[in-house]
Amino acid sequence: MVPMQFTDIPVIDRNLLLSTAKQSIEYGLQNQRALPVEPGNYSALLQTQAASFVTLNLNHQLRGCIGTLEAYQPLIKDVSEHAYDAAFQDPRFPAVTEAELSQLDIHISILTPSEMMEISSEEDLLNQLQPGVDGLIISDSQHKATFLPSVWEQLSEPRDFLNHLKRKAGWSDHYWSDEIRAYRYKAISIE
Repeated sequence: MVPMQFTDIPVIDRNLLLSTAKQSIEYGLQNQRALPVEPGNYSALLQTQAASFVTLNLNHQLRGCIGTLEAYQPLIKDVSEHAYDAAFQDPRFPAVTEAELSQLDIHISILTPSEMMEISSEEDLLNQLQPGVDGLIISDSQHKATFLPSVWEQLSEPRDFLNHLKRKAGWSDHYWSDEIRAYRYKAISIE
């Protein structure tokens, strides 16, 4: 279920989120930290606590992606911090350079709270997945990984989606355990 306040985000707030993300990366190039934002200067919607991910692409290739699965701060601040982190703190990539800044595509995902799925087997999980809709978190006692709903664009088959997510968690494609827990969530996409 999408939280009511995020079902129809006004264009002005969408644009503010995107411009804040870009400004935070620009600010980070000069100051080595995220753009400070004062949530009280923004709409009530942008002051609402929300979980977000910021994904950066360069030439249609992933260039950074950082976020959180649980809401703990105002959305506008969450986006500012995650834009900076995606550009400069994603351990998979070197820091974004000034030359790359104008070529970055910025994508923001606002997440709904995750819901635990009742699953009895891997097949049961696969049958419950809604391609193109569900974000998925899988975990056991030692590992945890998530894919945003946007990953379905590259991995449209549920088995491929799950196998790649298992690899991201550090497991083999064939790994399954009764200890695995699965949670689904939805995301509102802003680009």
